[in-house]
Amino acid sequence: MTNALHLARTKGHHVSESVTPRKIRTHTLRDFKKEGRAITMLTSYDTFSASIFDEAGIDVLLVGDSAGNTVLGYDSTVYTKHEDIVRFTGAVARSCERPLVLADLAFGTYQVSVEEAVRHGVELMQAGAQAVKLEGGREVLPQVEALVRAGIPVCGHLGFTPQSVNQLGGFKVQGRGEKADALLADAVALQEAGAFAVVLELVPAPLAARVTETLDVPTIGIGAGAGCDGQVLVWQDMAGLSGFKPRFVKAFADLRSNLMRAACEYGNAVRAGEFPSPEHTFEK
Repeated sequence: MTNALHLARTKGHHVSESVTPRKIRTHTLRDFKKEGRAITMLTSYDTFSASIFDEAGIDVLLVGDSAGNTVLGYDSTVYTKHEDIVRFTGAVARSCERPLVLADLAFGTYQVSVEEAVRHGVELMQAGAQAVKLEGGREVLPQVEALVRAGIPVCGHLGFTPQSVNQLGGFKVQGRGEKADALLADAVALQEAGAFAVVLELVPAPLAARVTETLDVPTIGIGAGAGCDGQVLVWQDMAGLSGFKPRFVKAFADLRSNLMRAACEYGNAVRAGEFPSPEHTFEK
């Protein structure tokens, strides 16, 4: 029995028997694709979420630039700094054992030059990441190839690419109509450049399935249908904390309501003089 499975069971939670005892690495994900086993990925930026998701048997923890939205309060991932990702990556890497820790290359850290891409990739690996993710297709192939040569595993990201939200004209499904073949060509090019996986975001399900069937490396979908090799969600959306409810998100808990209830009960108890009670007080 794996540590994750044992810990979850002792705490009264159910974890699928398919959780394996091995450390998840990039080649593990490729093996999962061959076996037809779905890959699970969630974002994580802190010690508590990382340790909980490790115990739950999640395969990949993505230290995403989405932290700019969900942790730092920005309205776009464009504002997330490299230093933010480095700090969050360290917290996650120190707090989990089994999952692969995948860190985003922030906006502006790889677009300028190959050298900048490698330098920032190295800093993320030194912070504890085991792989990095960047957005774009054939335009970033030199960066992907250079990172791979430097010994840094790379995950691609196609479809809706949040760092390009201003160029794309907002949050829109990508790859429709005549653009489908171009997205597929980008995916193949990323694979040939050495990417170990490709995230597909806001892509029509039939196209995502076509890309998945074409590639030897796994695809991870978010708003791309069930035909991908795995799925990823922002954890605050998944747990019902953010209140963000687009069509592609399912909340598996109502953490926002639970946290609100706890905070209200705490506040009421303090105002009523009911907390701290004698059992929470040191007399000597």
